[in-house]
Amino acid sequence: MENVSLIILLLFAITFLGLLSNRYKFPFPILLILSGVAISLIPGLPDIVLDPAIVFIIFLPPLLYGAAWNTSWHSFKASLNPITRAAVGLVLFTTLLVAVAAHTLIPGLTWPLAFLIGAIVSPPDAVAATSVTKGLGLHPKLITLLEGESLVNDASGLIAYKYALTAIMAGNFVLWQASLNFLIVVGAGVAIGLAIGYIL
Repeated sequence: MENVSLIILLLFAITFLGLLSNRYKFPFPILLILSGVAISLIPGLPDIVLDPAIVFIIFLPPLLYGAAWNTSWHSFKASLNPITRAAVGLVLFTTLLVAVAAHTLIPGLTWPLAFLIGAIVSPPDAVAATSVTKGLGLHPKLITLLEGESLVNDASGLIAYKYALTAIMAGNFVLWQASLNFLIVVGAGVAIGLAIGYIL
């Protein structure tokens, strides 16, 4: 019941901030960040724990669907090669770079935890890319690349997050096994997506 009330409150807050963003032409993601920072400074607020499954089931699908709905499939298909390289290679490179920086700058931070931090911050958000690039006068191909990459990079980020979290809980991390599992999961996901798309 507590999670239901929290979800309803968050949806009302997001709707209100969306109206403000449209009215004053202010980037929606930045408005969300500023609002979150402002709320966190209010003294005496209770700790809020949100079940991750709720985020994946309720919040993430509509966000991705909304961003995908506004993306041209023709343009996406034409830029599929650079989008794939950025969504997989760039996200994993960013994860590695953040992990090395975090491990170097934070004393006592283990490698699995450093990779977990990298996996969390590496994939940019689809809605953020769409909102921030809107009205900037960027080249359409660049907008397609940014929006397309942000649509499909969640898979890379979530898989990296999963294996980093597994390494933390198990106490060990085998790079070749994680790499092999990553390729299997990506390949299976692409195959299932193509099959469903062909059927529909």
